[in-house]
Amino acid sequence: MKKLLLTTIAAGLLLVGCGGTKTTDKLASQTPIATTIDLSKVVNDKAPVTINPGRFTEETVTYRLPRVVQGTYSVSDFGKYIDDFKAFDYKGNELATNKVDTNTWAISNATELDYITYNANDTFDQEANSGGGIGGEVPFSPAGTNIESTNYVLNLHGFIGYFDNLKDSQYSLDVTAPASFKRTSALQETGKTTSKDGQLVTSSYFAPRYFDITDNPMFYGDLDVEEFQVGDIKIVLSVYSPNKVHSAAQIKSVMEKMMQAQKTYLGDINSTPRYDIYLYLSEGKPESPKGFGALEHHTSTVVVLSESMPFEALAESMIDVVSHEFFHIVTPLSVHSEDVHYFDYNQPTFSKHLWMYEGVTEYFATLFQVDQGLIDEEEFYGDILSKIQTASNMNDSMSFTEMSENVLDDPYAPQYYNVYMKGALIGMCIDILMREESNGNRGILSLMKELSNKYGKNKPFEDDKLIEEITAMTYPSVGEFLNTHVVGGTPIDYSKFFEKVGLTMDSGRVKTNYIQNDGVLIFAPNRETMTIPFSEAVKDNSFWADNGVLPGDVIKSVDGKELNLSTAQQILTSMYMWQPGTDINVVLDRDGQEIVIKTKTTQSYTTGNKLAEDPNATQTQKATRQAWLKG
Repeated sequence: MKKLLLTTIAAGLLLVGCGGTKTTDKLASQTPIATTIDLSKVVNDKAPVTINPGRFTEETVTYRLPRVVQGTYSVSDFGKYIDDFKAFDYKGNELATNKVDTNTWAISNATELDYITYNANDTFDQEANSGGGIGGEVPFSPAGTNIESTNYVLNLHGFIGYFDNLKDSQYSLDVTAPASFKRTSALQETGKTTSKDGQLVTSSYFAPRYFDITDNPMFYGDLDVEEFQVGDIKIVLSVYSPNKVHSAAQIKSVMEKMMQAQKTYLGDINSTPRYDIYLYLSEGKPESPKGFGALEHHTSTVVVLSESMPFEALAESMIDVVSHEFFHIVTPLSVHSEDVHYFDYNQPTFSKHLWMYEGVTEYFATLFQVDQGLIDEEEFYGDILSKIQTASNMNDSMSFTEMSENVLDDPYAPQYYNVYMKGALIGMCIDILMREESNGNRGILSLMKELSNKYGKNKPFEDDKLIEEITAMTYPSVGEFLNTHVVGGTPIDYSKFFEKVGLTMDSGRVKTNYIQNDGVLIFAPNRETMTIPFSEAVKDNSFWADNGVLPGDVIKSVDGKELNLSTAQQILTSMYMWQPGTDINVVLDRDGQEIVIKTKTTQSYTTGNKLAEDPNATQTQKATRQAWLKG
């Protein structure tokens, strides 16, 4: 999973100033659990679902929707979005059911159970009412669902549940939708049936077990679809842009170049014959999704971003999130613990090693770009320093393994975003250590390949033994680092690692964006007035300073859109994504006086840390740096 920092920034401004199997209860027939979703009968954004499990031998069975789904590290409670749950016997009579908790239904007289029915609500509409309406936290948008006349985001864990003892049973799925709809899915399609009048098409799919239901999202509706090849992988890009602002053809050119570079970087790591990218572009309405980022699957990723972004900013975000998600084919998809392999959707336990699942994945997504020449060394160094700055604003003394294992609970949950920052930096430090110890011949990518060859997608490792195994596969220095800085809470002195590759940390003029100075926000939110004035830091942001902005100036509107509670996330997101040369119209309030800034953005600079090559670096340091950056 990749949750973009800009989503966290926008929310934070207003609030603070990713066991073994069980035996089946079914009779020996072992026919698949037959499921249907009928998109032709949607009413009030609710899709009817039917589940036919076959015969049971027990008197009472339980049916659940996932409380937590794989790849996310928060509670989603998909049972909240299920209405009109009913069970029927073989004579068509309704059976007694009891809703045990948010996500669980108990069905009595289960030996007579024929099928169950219910309506599945979407989650995108609920994001505007988080905390009200249905209530509580809503699923992260790329893990959520959308049901509207022109688009259906079918993250199937939001529609189809499981019986406790049947998660390893086969599933068949029929999805009925208007014939005019485009439809894409990596789930194995077994056939199509067209209605007599030609208006409806039912697509039939097969899933070996419930995991494959949750692991294969679908897109239906008014889609723009492009395909291309990356080596022996067919990439299918499905885009929904409600106002046709962005096209799949435009985005394809960016994705093809990036993913060709990723495949070259990964080399012989086993992959998949097909990979789907599902991109939903949010148009910024109150009912539109707001959780920008992506969620990985074995053979696909779902991405949610803002439709209002200029194409250059959209391309940058797609490179950021899709590269991260595609690298998940290494970990946790090929290298993972028992917690991941035997995932409990209701009461999950979590691995201690988010530093590897999310951190190393994020590190690969950053490193491959300089390795393959997509960015230069200076930009790569800037990305690394930005992660250091962001990580320094979080709890740098917290055990990373302890945080990972308890990621749903306080005080660990608020630190989750650090898996993309310090987690990536942990990967960098291991990489540099391995380069140093092996005279440049081994790095963290080779380590992950070795772990993948040892385990693979069907064999989990023991969580408590991973660091011991990595130490045995690498060097004592790597084990010492992991035990000191990942298991232990000792902060990392990054300068020692930069020294190994002949880099020094200096202070100077560095590039920044339009809402931060070197990773530090330039606003001082006022909780009483719920306004967002600029802070003293605006003086050191060259763009705003050059345009006369002063500390205390309050943003009233940006490009004609008023800044308020309902629009803050959208507006701050757009500001974060501005590129030099963007036409802007910002209205400020300065002690009751209206100040208008109507101009083109220029590159903004601030004073911050920067990495520079040490002119006195030894040949060994230079060689280690070359191996680190260019493999």
